[in-house]
Amino acid sequence: MQEFTSGRCWLGRLPHDGDLLAELTAFCREREIQVGRIEGLGAVKRACLGFYDQTRREYDYLTFDAPLEIVQMVGNVSLKEEKPFVHVHITLADHAGRAFGGHLAPGTILFAAEVLIQELVGAPLQRGWNTSTGLPLWMES
Repeated sequence: MQEFTSGRCWLGRLPHDGDLLAELTAFCREREIQVGRIEGLGAVKRACLGFYDQTRREYDYLTFDAPLEIVQMVGNVSLKEEKPFVHVHITLADHAGRAFGGHLAPGTILFAAEVLIQELVGAPLQRGWNTSTGLPLWMES
């Protein structure tokens, strides 16, 4: 575990019809955020969620072509290949209150979203290949 202090903090709205993951990634890269946390709520017009199959070591994806509420969105920012990398998990609910969740993937199109991005100050967290999981995880410091 590493210790961090609070840095810059942003609270705002993402653009209607934007791709949620692309908008978050662009924001973090433009501001050169190396480490941070992300929270948000709102609604999407369409969603794409990933689930990591631990046996096959591959992501499976589900696509929902329907309006959904963002019940919770939580994630982090670290460095992967020396660039800010956004990793987000999201829980969505449909009109009947059924919830769906997973790894946020490209193709999740915004209706409206309000987000908090908190920069953390300290040694950068680097992602590297983890042979035990087959995933690019934070490297041990």
